[in-house]
Amino acid sequence: MKTPDIQTTSVVLPKIYAYTTPDNIRHNGWVKIGYTEQDNVEKRIKQQCHTAGLRWKTEWFGNATYEGSHKTFTDKAFHAYLVKLGYKQDPNTEWFHIGTEESHHHFYKFRENHGIINDKTTQTYRLRDSQEKAVQQTITSFTDSPDTEYLWNAKPRFGKTLAVYDLCLRMQFHNVLVVTNRPAIANSWYDDYLKFVGQEKYLFVSRIDALLKRKPTPCLSREQYIEHIKKPGNVKNCIEFVSLQDLKGSRFFGGSYDKLGEVAKLTWDLLVIDEAHEGVDTYKTDVAFDQIKRKHTLHLSGTPFKALANEKFPNNAIFNWTYADECKAKENWDEERGHNPYAEMPKLNMYTYRMSDIVIGKLQNGVNIDGDKKAYAFDLNEFFRVENNRFVHNEDVDKWIDALSCQSRYPFSTPELRHELRHTFWLLNRVDSARALARKLRDTKRHPEFSNFEIVVAAGDGKTDDDEIIEDDNSYNRVRKAINEHPDGTITLSVGQLTTGVTIPEWTAVMILSNMKSPALYMQAAFRAQTPYLYVDASGKYHRKKNAYIFDFDPIRTLTNYEEMANGLFSNTASGNGDSDIRKKHIRELLNFFPVIGEDENGEMIQLDAEQVMRIPRENRSKEVVRSGFMSNFLFANIAGIYSCSPGIIKIINQLSPVSAPKNSEVNADEVDSISHEIDDEGNVQPDPEQVSQLKNTLFGDKIYGEPKEALDQYVAESIQQYSKKNERQGKTTEEQIIDQISSQLTTVLLSQSEQMADKSQVDRLTKRKQGAAAIQIKGMVIEQLGESCRQVTKDKNDIDINCKNNCKGKTSQQQQELIQKAEEEKKAIDDTLTKTIQEKTKDLLNKGAEIIADAHEQQRIDNKKEQTNDAIRDHLRGFSRTIPSFLMGYGNENTTLQNFDMNVPDEVFVEVTSITKQQFHLLRDGGELINDETGEREFSPGHFFDEVVFNDAVRGFMSLRKRLANYFEASAEEDIFDYIPPQKTNLVFTPKWVVRKMADLLEKENPGCFDNPQKTFADLYMKSGQYITEIVKRLYNSDGLCKAFPDKEARIRHIFRHQVYGLAPTECIYRIAINYILGFNDTIHIPESEHHLRMADSLPAAKNGTMEQFLEHVF
Repeated sequence: MKTPDIQTTSVVLPKIYAYTTPDNIRHNGWVKIGYTEQDNVEKRIKQQCHTAGLRWKTEWFGNATYEGSHKTFTDKAFHAYLVKLGYKQDPNTEWFHIGTEESHHHFYKFRENHGIINDKTTQTYRLRDSQEKAVQQTITSFTDSPDTEYLWNAKPRFGKTLAVYDLCLRMQFHNVLVVTNRPAIANSWYDDYLKFVGQEKYLFVSRIDALLKRKPTPCLSREQYIEHIKKPGNVKNCIEFVSLQDLKGSRFFGGSYDKLGEVAKLTWDLLVIDEAHEGVDTYKTDVAFDQIKRKHTLHLSGTPFKALANEKFPNNAIFNWTYADECKAKENWDEERGHNPYAEMPKLNMYTYRMSDIVIGKLQNGVNIDGDKKAYAFDLNEFFRVENNRFVHNEDVDKWIDALSCQSRYPFSTPELRHELRHTFWLLNRVDSARALARKLRDTKRHPEFSNFEIVVAAGDGKTDDDEIIEDDNSYNRVRKAINEHPDGTITLSVGQLTTGVTIPEWTAVMILSNMKSPALYMQAAFRAQTPYLYVDASGKYHRKKNAYIFDFDPIRTLTNYEEMANGLFSNTASGNGDSDIRKKHIRELLNFFPVIGEDENGEMIQLDAEQVMRIPRENRSKEVVRSGFMSNFLFANIAGIYSCSPGIIKIINQLSPVSAPKNSEVNADEVDSISHEIDDEGNVQPDPEQVSQLKNTLFGDKIYGEPKEALDQYVAESIQQYSKKNERQGKTTEEQIIDQISSQLTTVLLSQSEQMADKSQVDRLTKRKQGAAAIQIKGMVIEQLGESCRQVTKDKNDIDINCKNNCKGKTSQQQQELIQKAEEEKKAIDDTLTKTIQEKTKDLLNKGAEIIADAHEQQRIDNKKEQTNDAIRDHLRGFSRTIPSFLMGYGNENTTLQNFDMNVPDEVFVEVTSITKQQFHLLRDGGELINDETGEREFSPGHFFDEVVFNDAVRGFMSLRKRLANYFEASAEEDIFDYIPPQKTNLVFTPKWVVRKMADLLEKENPGCFDNPQKTFADLYMKSGQYITEIVKRLYNSDGLCKAFPDKEARIRHIFRHQVYGLAPTECIYRIAINYILGFNDTIHIPESEHHLRMADSLPAAKNGTMEQFLEHVF
């Protein structure tokens, strides 16, 4: 197999060049100054001038590196330097009004002084086209619809900070507030501020320690800002950068600390929310943002899947800039405009591998779960699961590492590939998994291929999709230190760390080793290796990162996420919307710039097209259907449609023999009708309010307002008294802790009462999952009831503390003591009021909480009943679907589909095998009207109980498998087609291959040399599959005696069928299966009926009557 075509970098030579166009009068006295990484400057200039047919003169060129270092620069930096010196630049071009020698002189000065001019602190800039478009559209929206919140849906490295600053300057905003839940990105905001904005236009204010200590130019604290603006003539415009954690901790925004008062008091011209809305604590976040007074709001996000799916932003309030947009801009750049600003962005490439070679044993044998054998479905989190500091699938993980480093198709399989992928980022699900994998990779005796790699464990705490991820500076520093000290190679194993907010330019690949099902998280991870990177090697050559890679080992998840990446950021296809053609168009567009390489059926890595991206997950499902003998749940669809079915359709389903349930088990039509009134059109459970009310009375009654209420009232008083003496804990105010305690106690009281009464009333107890869901609902209800009161209490008590502290200044100890005592009394009065307020609501809390518990019980009852009914329906449908392989063996071909698969089957055979007629099957397949035999009424079936796409894919897979396994002469074959055909309800039960072989062995043992004799005859008078006949044919064909008697292979085969083997099949279906199997061994040798003795005839009556000899004479 070929090794992957992985090339991460190419050699470049950064240069600045200057040329003139002597024939162009308009440019007399002007010089074009550009940048290239091409070796040949003349070639680069020609690319710009040839379309206009201009003659040019190259004036000078030089390496774009600062003197005394290998640090490089681009033309933008030199352009900004010339503008600082006062030279005129033609707007939005690279042309400068400057002499050629003069420009060359300044180029050398620029290299010497690194572009530093003492009295000029900021650079000029030119927005990229994408940034310009975002700013223009936002200005239009803010001008026409000031109250509309605007979203920049822009991929990482779009250049959002510079674009935001440009928006502020153009709209002449005075006060700008930036809020983010990733303080680690503060440096990038401040860097761009210093470089492009500066203190002449805005003052940068923040509480973030790293910025306050920044050298040589620290930012201002709020106090320093106040002092600064007091001086006449000083700039007053302010950009304040705040972390979401700080904001939520402020007493003005629901916290307990006296900070950020100015944020609450001011009316901001612009609030910029940099992905802060992705935080887990949505209640506190929403409360915080609701308190900020502002004129305009701008959201920045590269992964707003939820916002788009929920239609939070109207179409005219979204600027989209995807990876595909960036690549198109890069590809379509007009060279006459100068250096392509998108050229430095590496191209993404995805490789997705099947784990089937490694876990094939488990796939075939299944796994034991609680003593039951279950089908094994590959799961990355399960594969890397650790118990007692050791991988549960330890040997398989070793095999995977061996494959990764030794099998040619994998990315670390050669020294050359390991050199290309020197620094990579591997994502796992659990901290213990990361540590266990690190130990294996460091075991150089077992896995010597990784001996040159330093292994860094950057393990957080395994945050879930909805959690806030706060970057750990220590992880970042460890990675930087490892790369600096081990330039030959590092592998960073991460669990929730370094996936957002920071960049490691040296990373060239991301290895995804966890079940990352969130498209947003997947996209963030995918772009970790796409950071531009230019470096110089030990020989002095410069290399530019051209390609970045993603390696994944779960094709279904990978391609499902890829499709979501292609479609989820467009409003017309977000959340599964849009037809197949438009979704395929978006995938095709992304594939042009982000190729996906996957395995074909032979394990070769091929580039996938849009059709394959959508089809492969589907094909994996169809393979599971084939492997299960067409009894997998993947085959069934629209099960919820049963609840809009008439009794006549349920009767048809009951005619199908269930596979697992007792033979007399039927789907109850009355039960189906009952459930139909308890679910909505989409199958979601909707309990009847009257039923919930009755159940609430059964479980709780009026007793809950007696002793439980008194206990809860007492608990409230004690909690408030207890927590009023405590400080903020784990980011929660004392009042928030009170809410937590009340919610917990209320849930405990209600669950305890419901369990006692459930046992007495024969109501099932709530499962742990349902209890957890109810607890979350109860807490939400408590927050809704008490949240505002508690928040106000926090604010009022904090105000008292602050006033007391201020009033104590300059007072005597006695006076201070009196003021403190007065403050404590005032706070106690507030606590007493809160206690009374909550106690007045305890009855309501108990009532609403009891309703939540009763609703959970009712939902669980309906869910269970619905699931049992759904399982019963699937089990009956399996009674039909298990017949499909038999029909395919007997009547199928490569053109068989769900729509025609019964076409060639005789009506009586169809009924005999399935128990229903073709017309009844069509009602299940297509839907339609029917007349109920019992009532005579016209009824309707919604149909579509089979997934047509999966069905057709599975049929193609089965027919391909039948063809591949047709040659039963193949001695090394370990399986045959009958391994994929389940037992039927009729007499169609196939003898296992090993039993057939044992029977043939016994026959030969009892009749030595029987297979060498061309005159011997063999018969199977009650064939089921034809396997016994094929075993006899194979042994005869390979015997020394027949090989000697008939050296010609075809003549030998024809002799065997004409003279030596006889077979009878009792039914047409069995006959078709047997004859297709026995005679289908070869596409080129056709055995007509006149040349074989395989017939359809039921020999059982003759065997019973003792008339077998006469019967055989008649048949043959």
